[in-house]
Amino acid sequence: MRQRHAGRQRRRAQEFEAFVAGAAGRLLHVAALLTAEPVDPAGACERAQRLLTAALARTYADWDQLHGEDPYVRTRQDLSVRFARQAWRHRRPRGGLLDRLTPQERLVLVLRLYEGVPEEQASALLGIAVERIRSVCDRSVATMRGTRSPTARWGRTRQQLRAAP
Repeated sequence: MRQRHAGRQRRRAQEFEAFVAGAAGRLLHVAALLTAEPVDPAGACERAQRLLTAALARTYADWDQLHGEDPYVRTRQDLSVRFARQAWRHRRPRGGLLDRLTPQERLVLVLRLYEGVPEEQASALLGIAVERIRSVCDRSVATMRGTRSPTARWGRTRQQLRAAP
């Protein structure tokens, strides 16, 4: 009985390690985009690494209950939900690619455009109406293109944002 249990645990760990080896790079990039941290130099995205580690730990804990479900999708969902719950921590610009966007705009933009999640799934995942997902995505794209000024953040007015380089 113990040998069978130990064999199952070993196989579970090997399957999870194989998953992490294949998906960790892309998931870390997603986490870095969400937290608006620069990816380079190595080790610069500390918050993204913490966010990803927590999401992977949850995926490992639920590994036996996946029953054919894609572990990448499960980890991405957990990563998104954790980011949404902790978004207040990620308001300060950190020099990343998407740091001009608010946390909600980053989350929607990454899910919709980088990860290719359909509007309906993003809406269900975040608990936001499909129309709101669409408008936030459009606003985020316009901000990144430079055709719209960034959304005001805590402590900064729209006039201060326009004056900023």
